[in-house]
Amino acid sequence: MALPPIVALDIGTSKVLALVAEVRDDDCILVTGMGEHSAVGVKKGEVTHLENAAICVKHAMQAAEESSDSLLQEVFLSVSGGHIQSVSNRGEVPVLDREDGVTSDDINKVSDVAKAVDLSHDREAIHDISQNYCVDGHEKVTSPIGLAGTKLVQDVLVIHGISNRIDNTVRVAEELHLDVNEIAFSGLCSALSVLTPEQKQGGVVVIDLGAGITDYLVYAGGVMASAGAIGVGGDHITNDIVRAFSIPQSQAEAIKIEAGSAILDTPGAAQRITLPPEGGFQGCQINMKSLHTVIHARCDELFRMIKQRLEDESLLLHVGAGVVLTGGCARLNGITELAGRIFGLPCSIGRPAGLSGLTAISEHPEYATACGLVKFGVKVLSEQDDSSKVSKIFRKLFGGS
Repeated sequence: MALPPIVALDIGTSKVLALVAEVRDDDCILVTGMGEHSAVGVKKGEVTHLENAAICVKHAMQAAEESSDSLLQEVFLSVSGGHIQSVSNRGEVPVLDREDGVTSDDINKVSDVAKAVDLSHDREAIHDISQNYCVDGHEKVTSPIGLAGTKLVQDVLVIHGISNRIDNTVRVAEELHLDVNEIAFSGLCSALSVLTPEQKQGGVVVIDLGAGITDYLVYAGGVMASAGAIGVGGDHITNDIVRAFSIPQSQAEAIKIEAGSAILDTPGAAQRITLPPEGGFQGCQINMKSLHTVIHARCDELFRMIKQRLEDESLLLHVGAGVVLTGGCARLNGITELAGRIFGLPCSIGRPAGLSGLTAISEHPEYATACGLVKFGVKVLSEQDDSSKVSKIFRKLFGGS
């Protein structure tokens, strides 16, 4: 049975994006529609004004409906915010059937135990992601069914967040009478969108640099090993420029994009930018080196915060495939070079892959979350349909990860 259209709804700090896609008979995921609208009522990835955010989503969904020529009712919804965290947990159960070895019942039991993380009362699990199994001390077993043993262990990564903040994002969709099939962490979606199986196996850090929030997700040892978010993004760089040079927000954003750099040793650093009077602000001249210093300070701080978290979890030693940057701020000049210097690893910009239909989405890193959310939707709907065709698509897209 063919899958219904997949609608990915990404409510970001700076924009709302709705993507419509379908799985074709040749296993291709085809984007059939897109709607985009500037966001109001969202700060640092979290909803701060329900009505304003809903109006923005309404415009994006209407544009998606028009471009896809379809009526959209059900969505997959991304969630983010500085409250998103992850924790690894281990479950353990005895293997009771010595003759048949590990059974599917044992798998279900150990999974229930591993997912039973003791979260605080205000938090809820967003994802429970299986990492590895262990049978009688034999580590990193990928498929324990039928193996002889007396004890089965499973490691699980639980990505969790504050319930009320997650609910607020869901309420925006419900305000428009949209049915939310599933929610997904934005950082996980970005990773699904841009990573290859080889990068996952080699160990990689994906950092999604958004306008108000930075998400990250780490693969180590071939499994998802850590995830989280920091409430700093491209808007903070713009605000730093505003304060440093006493210029309006619009001019600060423009020079960040056109003349900004995250590294200091760039050609032309002695040049000056002349800004005309605007919005009650006086005109001024800005030294390029001073501009780059302001941008560098914020980016350097952000990357070092993420690096420290990964060092605390002893993960960087297991990252052989480097760092991949996504999100709108990944377009900033010098950002990959700075990240490479700080992490001591090769760094590249990740662009969405595995979808066809709209050339624009495969060219720009800011579409990574929405494209990955489409793939996540395929995963969820695949699990609701046991047909061999859909199962084949699932394996092709996710490789079991």
